[in-house]
Amino acid sequence: MSQEIELQTFELPTPLSQLSVAEVVPHRAPMILIDELVAHEADSLITQTNITTDSPYFDETLNAVPNYVGIEYMAQSVAALAGVEAKKRGDIIRVGFLLGSRKLKMHIPNYQLGESYRTHVSRLYQEESGLAVFDCQIFHHDTLVAEANVNVFQPQDTQTYISESQG
Repeated sequence: MSQEIELQTFELPTPLSQLSVAEVVPHRAPMILIDELVAHEADSLITQTNITTDSPYFDETLNAVPNYVGIEYMAQSVAALAGVEAKKRGDIIRVGFLLGSRKLKMHIPNYQLGESYRTHVSRLYQEESGLAVFDCQIFHHDTLVAEANVNVFQPQDTQTYISESQG
């Protein structure tokens, strides 16, 4: 069930291979959980996460990262896709919100120390309001280890959205 997506830059100001994850997601260390942007094409992105003892949420008793962190690998990969698309448009990187997931399946108990995992995200649907649904899959080599449809919301103006939702 391996998917290979050819590396394409789609007229990014900086080639994808030269962009750091920190340049395209609104997170800052130590909360950046994905390590590398691997491949991009219209409406989809592949990222890589390398599990080390310094990985956020690394559990020394498991010698691994628990599988539930996979939903954040998916969410940050979606955020990275939005960031790559914003860079392409010459726009700012906006904050988005993980609303939930459907069809979440975790096929392994942990992300193992010393291993790398690739997260594939593909936009299934997006409204002008900023609501979107993504098909997300995490692979270890050619083996599917996690999958979900992830629902997100990225408002055009985060501060106004937060102010209106509090009042």
